[in-house]
Amino acid sequence: MTNKPYVVLVGTDFSELADRALQEGFALASKQQDAEVHVVSLILPPAMDASDAIPAYAMLGEGASLEATQERLRTHVQAEAAKFSEARKLVELPFRLASHVSVGAPAHGIAQLASDLAADLIVVGTHSRRGLERFLLGSVAQATVRYAHCPVLVIPAAVHSVGSEVNEEQKLQPPCTECVKAREASQGSELWCAQHRERHGRRHTYHQSDRSSSDRNFPLTFR
Repeated sequence: MTNKPYVVLVGTDFSELADRALQEGFALASKQQDAEVHVVSLILPPAMDASDAIPAYAMLGEGASLEATQERLRTHVQAEAAKFSEARKLVELPFRLASHVSVGAPAHGIAQLASDLAADLIVVGTHSRRGLERFLLGSVAQATVRYAHCPVLVIPAAVHSVGSEVNEEQKLQPPCTECVKAREASQGSELWCAQHRERHGRRHTYHQSDRSSSDRNFPLTFR
């Protein structure tokens, strides 16, 4: 037995994408019996080369005071927490909430704080930059995954948001509506509609965890 709470650390740069990551962190923490959400904002030191971090994560600039940064982050986190509570009609948050300000490279700073807190999960956003921009600016999300000692959940930019465009070959098709209907009608025992069953069926193995339990379990078959 352990009394350790489930700790979620969210990196923020005050952007809309970071707010999406923060809301996801709130949602995940709310599913735990005992949880904490920690939110961290990084200030980029004046001497650090811009290639070491995405400037958005240090948008306060060289002259920003630690106190001003702390106040901005505290106010922002409280506003996002209020949105979360209002959307779910909560009287109070089902988790503890704390905010942190650190100076240094964003990815390393996020990963180090996660280590300090013995975090169970890091949540960060990715702006889906491509080409030269990504090469010059690096990727906080990618570097955080490399540094972190715990799982990292990366929240992508919305499909229609600025800077999130992808090549035609990278676009994902939405699920087949008939396949969705087949899953709902069969309570999951059928994954594909008649049109896609032949194409998908031979590529998937269905495992049954308990042959003697409910009929809703998948039969152990190779199709």
